[in-house]
Amino acid sequence: QAIERRLLKTDHTAIHPHLLDMRIGQGRHHPGYFPKLQADVLAQAHNTHKYSSRITASRRTEPRRTTVADLSGMDSEPKQKYTFTRRIIRQSKLLDLSPQAVSQTHREFVDGLLSECRLKTKRMLMERMGKECVELGQGEANITGLQENTLIHGLCDLLERTWGHGLQIKQGKSAIWSHLLHYQAAQEKMEAPADVPGLDQRLSDEGTLFTRGSLIQDMRFIQTMRDDLSEVIQARAWIHLALEKKMLSQHLKELLTNQELLRQLYKPHAFLLCEEEREQFLYHLLSLNTVDYLCFTRIFTSVSIPYRVIIIPMKKLSIAMATVNPWVCVSGELGDSGVRQIPKNAQEIFFQCKNLGRLSTLQMGVQENSGLLAKCLIDCVVVYNEITGHTYKFPCGRWLGKGVGDGSLERVLIGQLVSPGAEEEAGRWSGTPPELASPSQSVRTVLGSLGGRGRMHSAEVQEDLREAANNLVKHFHKPEQEKGNLTVLLCGEGGLVLALEKFLLHGFRSNRLFQRNVFVWDFVEKAVASLETNDQMGDLHGSTPPEGPPCDSLCRYVNAINTSLRNIGKEGKFQLFVCLGIRDRLLSQWFPLLAECPLTARTYEDGALLRDRAALHSLCRILQTLNDFSITLEAALVKGVDL
Repeated sequence: QAIERRLLKTDHTAIHPHLLDMRIGQGRHHPGYFPKLQADVLAQAHNTHKYSSRITASRRTEPRRTTVADLSGMDSEPKQKYTFTRRIIRQSKLLDLSPQAVSQTHREFVDGLLSECRLKTKRMLMERMGKECVELGQGEANITGLQENTLIHGLCDLLERTWGHGLQIKQGKSAIWSHLLHYQAAQEKMEAPADVPGLDQRLSDEGTLFTRGSLIQDMRFIQTMRDDLSEVIQARAWIHLALEKKMLSQHLKELLTNQELLRQLYKPHAFLLCEEEREQFLYHLLSLNTVDYLCFTRIFTSVSIPYRVIIIPMKKLSIAMATVNPWVCVSGELGDSGVRQIPKNAQEIFFQCKNLGRLSTLQMGVQENSGLLAKCLIDCVVVYNEITGHTYKFPCGRWLGKGVGDGSLERVLIGQLVSPGAEEEAGRWSGTPPELASPSQSVRTVLGSLGGRGRMHSAEVQEDLREAANNLVKHFHKPEQEKGNLTVLLCGEGGLVLALEKFLLHGFRSNRLFQRNVFVWDFVEKAVASLETNDQMGDLHGSTPPEGPPCDSLCRYVNAINTSLRNIGKEGKFQLFVCLGIRDRLLSQWFPLLAECPLTARTYEDGALLRDRAALHSLCRILQTLNDFSITLEAALVKGVDL
């Protein structure tokens, strides 16, 4: 509409080319030179538009006063009219060299920096909080990864302008990095007397705990990243790292504690020497600690990061770790660490490798020739990023070793980032807490019961299935930068694997007096063996055994998983079975085959979900909705299986 209004008030209308009434070449004319033209003919106005004279006159003369009639025009006209006037007034203020005018100009600039900091931090905070609400299922997404990077780069520019205001002498291309280098040099001079245990931390007047070495350590890490980084890139890397560690406000506050250095570098009117505004500036930056950023991890992907992996066994059986020599392989968004052997009689390992991004899975196992005594009950595995300070917890709660549990010599654990200071709530943040990841716990809640209680359990199981599928659908409809970890949605807490495991365990019949762990994979194996036997021998009662591509693919996949070189145990095999089936869009065809298998009637009670046609039909429809999406599995999940 604004463009249409502007077209109705055009300044100039071009006319068609035509011959002018002009005697070209009047007077002297030399070949090869452009002839003189008649100025009076060229000056004749051919545009008769009613607005042309007003706008042309306004361009040729000084800005005139605005009338009421002009203000009644379109919305953008006042801005265009006053722009030039404001520019003239601003220039006149800058040309006024009186002390009062200079002081007023500096005061306005300081207030402008503080106001811009307040607006930028508020925008970053609200946008990031909106994104986290979407991840929790609340609100609507209104920010993309590109917008987030733009906001962070805008914050870097603001910090550069703030640190560049009132400099005595500009040194280098980055004002904040130059200040950091001066601070580093001053601290290194004081390192010898200050190198005493217990002085690494000090408490500020306000009660904020500072890690004295942290700021300098971050600087040294940035300086060792690459030799060819410019000062501007180094400063931005330091800001990104401090923002991700939630230490930006603390680091800058520590940087500004050296008042002597500030007076050496800055003039009295500088922003950093205005105490009240400086404190407000730092408090605005402190508000960014309430949200989580992974800006350094996701932007500086080629840097080498040191990681620490700690295996935590069950306390009662911690002595069993002495008989195990485990290995680990950590995987993230950007790659994996490769197999890392943990030293004998040790529970942790420290290694350095290329940035793995946000961590998602961890493979852990023991050597196949370790013997029957090599077994331990693992509580969880913790991975710590030594640079960003992020802690990832990978709950296990299961045995590792031969002849115990499901006999697994290798496990794939799913983990998530643990919020700082929330270790006591780690179960809420972790991917597979022991009470949900262990089959024995699931068996106690869903092992068959009839009547009203059984119906209640079946409703809960079906609701978990719908919720798991709905989370996957929402994942694929999100923008690329806002998608979470697909592996967590498949194999983590509340994921599709656990929901299908509950579905198959519902109404499972067992006649054992002392109940041992029931594994779904045992039923899948026996069902496939039954299908293969019926296919070879035929049904003795005259019924036609199931045939066709779905049956062939089911048998082929189960046999391939069983003959795999990986010793992932029965739980790991069922997890791989579900992941491969959903990836290749075959899972919705396999469950009807399992339901029609003769073994099912002997294994499940009458009220089991697998024997309920309505529940089975609902399950197949849910799984078919996932066939519209292309699912790519992590290498850690499908390693060793070529299908």
